[in-house]
Amino acid sequence: MFAWLKRRRREAIRRGPFPAAWRAIIEKNVPYAACLPPADREELAGHVQVFLAEKRFEGCGGMEITDEVRVTIAAQACILLLHRGSDCYPDLISILVYPSTYLAPGGRRTAGGFVAEDPEARLGESWARGVVVLVWDSVLAGAADIHDGHNVVLHEFAHQLDQESGTGDGAPILPKRSMYVAWARVLGAEFDQLVRDAEGNHRTLLDRYGATNPAEFFAVATEAFFEKPRQLRSTHRALYDQLQQFYRQDPAALHAGRH
Repeated sequence: MFAWLKRRRREAIRRGPFPAAWRAIIEKNVPYAACLPPADREELAGHVQVFLAEKRFEGCGGMEITDEVRVTIAAQACILLLHRGSDCYPDLISILVYPSTYLAPGGRRTAGGFVAEDPEARLGESWARGVVVLVWDSVLAGAADIHDGHNVVLHEFAHQLDQESGTGDGAPILPKRSMYVAWARVLGAEFDQLVRDAEGNHRTLLDRYGATNPAEFFAVATEAFFEKPRQLRSTHRALYDQLQQFYRQDPAALHAGRH
């Protein structure tokens, strides 16, 4: 009964008018949306309406939450939901937004075996307990360049998808059970190769931060899939194919001018 009521409520939200001011914000701040075909742009608008109706935004460090902040973040996050028929980040409750780089407690093991909580400068993070943290200037910069392979919103919300399986381990809930074997084989091999390339200081298409662990690899690969799709398809075809099946999108074919 609850699922039925939620579905009905979301259908009503999607049928509501999409404010012209929101469209203008997306056109200005999220140029990737212009690469989408009209049907996908309308689907994206519906996801954005639901996202903004259900998720709470909180400003941190003096950050003021405006419609520009909310819509810019929601539009990027909802790109990951297109065609998938999935829930709207069911575990997510709040998005915390800082104006710029913030300090968060970090952990490192000392020579004596203890963990020292030294502060770390961060641009974003995703918590398994319903929170995503983002830095506004990085949100804008990541959205503005759709070819550089760096987008903090795509990265952190890929973590949210990963964490829906119960743990962030680089293995999100896949559309079919039969996909898990190939997913583990392909992403495992690609992760191991990135680790070797990072250790050898070799040039890589994927951000070397993805060599940190399988969860970070999935998030980094997601950034490349949407922002460097042609290069990824050309040099990491098996990885591209797995991500294409998961996201049910083919960004390499979106626009002839993209590269």
